[in-house]
Amino acid sequence: MKIGIHDLEVATSHYVLDLDTLAERHDIDPKKFSIGLGQDTFSMPAPDEDIVTMAAEAAHTLLERHDASKIRQVLFATESSIDQSKAAGVYLHELLGLPANVRSVELKQACYSGTAALQMAVNAIARNPEEQVLVITSDVARYALDSGGEPTQGAGSVAMLISADPNLIEIEPGSGLHTTDVNDFWRPNDSTTPFVDGQLSLDAYLGATTAAWDDLLARRELGLEDIHRFLHHQPFTKMARKQLAALAEHTGTELSDDLIEESMSYNRALGNTYTASLYFALTAQLHNNSDLAGKRLGFFSYGSGAVAEFFTGVVQDNYQDHIYPQHVAKQLDNRVALTYDEYRELHSDFAATSETFTTTKTTNAPFRLSGVTEHQRRYEAQ
Repeated sequence: MKIGIHDLEVATSHYVLDLDTLAERHDIDPKKFSIGLGQDTFSMPAPDEDIVTMAAEAAHTLLERHDASKIRQVLFATESSIDQSKAAGVYLHELLGLPANVRSVELKQACYSGTAALQMAVNAIARNPEEQVLVITSDVARYALDSGGEPTQGAGSVAMLISADPNLIEIEPGSGLHTTDVNDFWRPNDSTTPFVDGQLSLDAYLGATTAAWDDLLARRELGLEDIHRFLHHQPFTKMARKQLAALAEHTGTELSDDLIEESMSYNRALGNTYTASLYFALTAQLHNNSDLAGKRLGFFSYGSGAVAEFFTGVVQDNYQDHIYPQHVAKQLDNRVALTYDEYRELHSDFAATSETFTTTKTTNAPFRLSGVTEHQRRYEAQ
């Protein structure tokens, strides 16, 4: 029985900042961003947007094509959690109007947990093939002003419907795994922005993903020649190139950038989307390549701290009948460009508080955060 990604949809935020704008005001050569990082723009939420509103938009569009009564689980992966107790999936469940007989939870391990949610969903369908699982990856990457991470901010969500007999990707059994305790990137409870050791983070990423590849080889008869395209977690798209080069050196195999090129277009425009990054890469690969039917994709998933997984999936024959690149184009084109001063003000006004406040209506998305009342977040459809 084939199990995997049956359908997917994406969403991003209301605002966008062009990195040329940031480069100009910081007196930096724009090529440091466009070539050095492989980034052009990044999404930024309005005050009435967060991980729940983006997830709700993506999932709502997705479920318009399906019977929501088959969904038995909502697995919400994020590292931008809005509450230390209540799962973001519970808020999402209410906004989507899903039946009460659904399991809703939140998963966390930096950028990796979307893959954990996907694998949990696949295992659940193996036990109950008639059911479906809604997997959400949704994040806002927010770094301190004037920091090294500032140009790698971003925001976005990918919603995936996992089922038997999938239309898009069959997830194959057998993964390569790796966990090691390393402080390359972390965000304590009392901080609204993360702490990053840049060089350590790069080394940890490269080391963990090649270790996951080695673990996969120990468990499956699989070679690099059996994989037709690679997909990587992309905190910035240049990182995917670095990882492919590291894998080539590690295995003594020549690997062309053509193997990853088509997967980077959306991440270049969105910035870092943490848990959603790998699945935006998947979306871009499917949208940019018309000759993937029957081809095997290799997924490198990484979350700082650090956990990595390498797994594979096979693109289904009629995948092109079930993809919607025009939806992504609309998401990107509808973003409102920020000036540098507007960006700085929006960043500084970020409300990391549970005290009562009301947001100004800004987003044109179908769902918005209306504010907080007596420490309770309030959402509404519009």
